[in-house]
Amino acid sequence: MIRTAIMLGFWMFMLPFTVLICFPWTFITGDVRLLYRIGMWVAFTGVRVAGVKVQTVGLERIDPARTYIFMSNHVSNVDPPLMLPLIPRRTSVMARHDLFHYPLLGRTMRMGDLVPVERGSHKSGIGAIRGAVDVIRKGINMTIYVEGSRSFDGKLLPFKKGPFYLAEECQVPVVPVTIVGTHYVMPKGRFAIKPNKVEIIFHEPIEPKDFGSRESLMAKVRSAVNSSLPVEMQEQPA
Repeated sequence: MIRTAIMLGFWMFMLPFTVLICFPWTFITGDVRLLYRIGMWVAFTGVRVAGVKVQTVGLERIDPARTYIFMSNHVSNVDPPLMLPLIPRRTSVMARHDLFHYPLLGRTMRMGDLVPVERGSHKSGIGAIRGAVDVIRKGINMTIYVEGSRSFDGKLLPFKKGPFYLAEECQVPVVPVTIVGTHYVMPKGRFAIKPNKVEIIFHEPIEPKDFGSRESLMAKVRSAVNSSLPVEMQEQPA
């Protein structure tokens, strides 16, 4: 719990600067980039000061001038603050729709082109995909945890179909991402952080010309993500 307190303490320490400097600047200028950069640095650094070491693989495969859909596995609450800051340029994510109801936070999230979604609602899911299409057409990356929720044991859950409809609609490269180690740092259902090394692997982008069918694209992404999981967590061929 001490390490969790350190992480949360660092985030709270940085909160006044963010609120007093970055938020007014963002609302006055209409430019969210400063707030985004500071927010990503604070999120990443907070987990690092709690004792988590991060190693990245494959970032050289990402062209900062292009727009991508990043599709990742998801096992821990520390996945986003460790992964998102590594992505070149700005990325959007899907966020709980009720967070958009808070005036200050909701306005900021809309300025940052985050996409609201209500878990378990088919109608909301369709709306989220349409919102993500608009974001990508602005030239902003999209990051999606394709299982839809965190895995308890680190093994892959079934993938949601929506992200693959999105990829087919937008025709931008898809980057499979494997996050390894956060299951030991802070697994689902545990609040305490344990120090550990985390590896984030960015696999070779899958170009639109190589998508094939939605089912084929899903299989390619799943195979790539699965290939870098620890052996005991990998799906074995039938």
